[in-house]
Amino acid sequence: MTFLTLRDNMNEVWGVLKGFNWITDLLDIVLVAFILYGAIKLIRDSKAMQLVKGILLLAVLFALVTLLKMQASSYLFSMLFGNLLLILVIVFTPEIRNALESVGRTSVFNLGNLLSIGGEDSKRREQMTIAINAVCKEVSDLSNTKTGALIVFEKDTNLGEIIKTGTNIDASVTPELLGNIFYPKAPLHDGAVIIRNSRVAAAGCILPLTFNSNISRELGTRHRAAIGMSEESDAVCVVVSEETGAISFAYKGRLKHDISENELREVLSNQFLSADRFEKESRRIRRKNKEESNNG
Repeated sequence: MTFLTLRDNMNEVWGVLKGFNWITDLLDIVLVAFILYGAIKLIRDSKAMQLVKGILLLAVLFALVTLLKMQASSYLFSMLFGNLLLILVIVFTPEIRNALESVGRTSVFNLGNLLSIGGEDSKRREQMTIAINAVCKEVSDLSNTKTGALIVFEKDTNLGEIIKTGTNIDASVTPELLGNIFYPKAPLHDGAVIIRNSRVAAAGCILPLTFNSNISRELGTRHRAAIGMSEESDAVCVVVSEETGAISFAYKGRLKHDISENELREVLSNQFLSADRFEKESRRIRRKNKEESNNG
């Protein structure tokens, strides 16, 4: 009996392999694996992971009440899981939006901008280097005087809506300009400075606060705003604490607290001056300039 069962199983496996299309079926498996990997990577380091654990717990309870034939509980759980897809879309709206934005930022959609102009790229790299050095120098000075500051470096996610909440400046990044903006009695010192394309785009901008309940209560509004901004975009946010003078930066929802000027310069250089990153940034700028030219 065992031999017959084993033979039947082997025949079924052989039948599946015999009808396996090594092009479309293999591509199908790779695509599904890629989607599952992306979904796991997306929720692994976010608050969505806690929601997933809650859903799995409810699924276990549903199986338990069904096994025990608890009719009232089974009815409630069946109603819940019957609308599970709609519930997941509502609950995971921020994560779905971030995933779609991430897909939109991939180089697949930038094939028309693969050619670069060496002279312009070199000039942009020089401008970004000047901007990073200016920020690091002034942040160090602000840290020494315990003057609060919040500076956001825009990357691929467009921060146009955030810029609209502040005052347009469109000026070169200099320590003197940043010092004047964050001077305690200046009208724009409470908001955030947005740096776009190596220039100060706006100041006094309002950022979204994080809803992460695990954030230390010792962190103030600036730190919560920096984390919130980094959760909703790929921006790099630099913070100077008004209470302690400590320098921090937030990226992808994570805050690195109490770093030195050199560490900050290294972080910003890795984000904006690396070869791969700078090529991508250059394509984005050229694409944006082309769109503005076409609209004009």
